[in-house]
Amino acid sequence: MSALICGSIAYDNIMVFQGRFQDQILPDQIHVLNVSFLVPALRREFGGCAANIAYNLRLLDDLAYPMATVGHDFGPYRDWLRRRGVPLDYVRELSDAWTAVGYITTDLADNQITAFHPGAMQHAHLNAVPADAGIRWGMVSPDGRQAMIEHAEQFAEAGIPFIFDPGQGLPMFGAQELNRFIELAEVVAVNDYEGKMLSQRTGLGEADIAARVRALVVTRGAEGSVIITGGQRLEIPAAAPEAVVDPTGCGDAYRAGLLHGLLHGADWETTGRLASLMGAIKVESPGTQNHSFAPESFSERFMASFGYDHGLGR
Repeated sequence: MSALICGSIAYDNIMVFQGRFQDQILPDQIHVLNVSFLVPALRREFGGCAANIAYNLRLLDDLAYPMATVGHDFGPYRDWLRRRGVPLDYVRELSDAWTAVGYITTDLADNQITAFHPGAMQHAHLNAVPADAGIRWGMVSPDGRQAMIEHAEQFAEAGIPFIFDPGQGLPMFGAQELNRFIELAEVVAVNDYEGKMLSQRTGLGEADIAARVRALVVTRGAEGSVIITGGQRLEIPAAAPEAVVDPTGCGDAYRAGLLHGLLHGADWETTGRLASLMGAIKVESPGTQNHSFAPESFSERFMASFGYDHGLGR
């Protein structure tokens, strides 16, 4: 069973501001905003939604193909993914572009400010969803604008169910385009802020969006998540992390858990908890691809967190 993850592959430059953004920004001066944050430490990490999600699914012993465009500087990242068993069949390297790069600053309240250069990602529409490669589930995550539109249509044409995860790409689209994504998708996954923006732009309330898909998933950080499906509103508790180190990439880890449940036919209650635990494990490590575990230990931790055996992977 395999999944195809359409989205970005990027280098992440991660910085931590030893304060709170709200203490440095004057609300009545937003129109002339000019702020600078001292960030004593800088890490360069491997990131991007497609690679992050595929990495997490490999930890769960699932096969996931990232589909993305990368630049001439991809070499070190290519070697990393190959060593981790992530297949690169649908990763296209462009010799005249840089791999996408993000600059992420997190404050002590886990708020983030991100600047992102898309680089080769702008050409992601050169890739096409394969209709005959045995793909069970797909995902349309933040990517080049045209790529997201075309890949959603291609998944639908191929009869491959997919998760629409607009993420930070949501502002690129208007009401008509977002309604089309919802029409084509099996599942919509957003965080609480993105969910409000999606409703505002489409004119659809939460219940309206949920009625058009198999499930609407809304993550709420430490407060857990909500899955609305079949007229039910399922409150999914957050799994308790052993330590809170870095929230970067938690959303991608959560989405890998969703796909893991869907690939193995789990019910939504269990699927949401799989996703919740993946997010908790990720927050315990810096960066987006530095955590690791054996599938057996994941099952044991699931039991300890939620009091039952998830029953997958038998």
